[in-house]
Amino acid sequence: MASPTEENYLKALFNLANEQGELSLSDLANQVQVSLPTANSMVKSLRRQNWVHYEKYKPLTLTEEGKAMAISIIRKHRLTEMFLLKMMNFGWEEVHEVAEQVEHIHAPKFFERMDEILGYPSVDPHGSPIPDRHGNLEKQSFQPLTVVLPGQRAKLHALTNSSTAFLAYLNSKALTLGSSIEIISIEQFDQSRVVRYTGHPTETLTEKVCERLLVQLEETSS
Repeated sequence: MASPTEENYLKALFNLANEQGELSLSDLANQVQVSLPTANSMVKSLRRQNWVHYEKYKPLTLTEEGKAMAISIIRKHRLTEMFLLKMMNFGWEEVHEVAEQVEHIHAPKFFERMDEILGYPSVDPHGSPIPDRHGNLEKQSFQPLTVVLPGQRAKLHALTNSSTAFLAYLNSKALTLGSSIEIISIEQFDQSRVVRYTGHPTETLTEKVCERLLVQLEETSS
């Protein structure tokens, strides 16, 4: 059984890996906010337990066992976030820290029951997919709001960043998942977007904010 620290490393490896499933040791160290020697020591421990493939000066990859463990941790985290939101009335900006603790509980029946009570949700409060009980993780094909052109509308489905500060910012703008956003214009100077959505005839969003909003284009009637 992995320790909470080992599970955090496995989760970070899975979340940050590129399309080939690879991640550099330095990027891993930055993500978990430790020194390079500390990360190196932990990765060697993970390798001894057959959870990580690691050779000096080469990218890290998860083994099949390590990948399955990482997906299980992510499932528990995202289910917990949704339970806190739907059943306990937490705000979407409040759920992450609690889920960070609950995800380390080793009680499969507990999370199966949580999934059942929630009606088997497919996404968490921030739009990220929840792996099913078999470890299947649905791939999403949403695009950042920055690709949407003036005159087009798009529905907000997910976020690339769910930090407390960013979620509080979205709360202040009354922007939630499911919001239908119309691009009115794009400022040439800084690429900020003037947008329109429910309750907001006009609002200006910076390019950085738009990059973090994952959307799907809506069909417009001719």
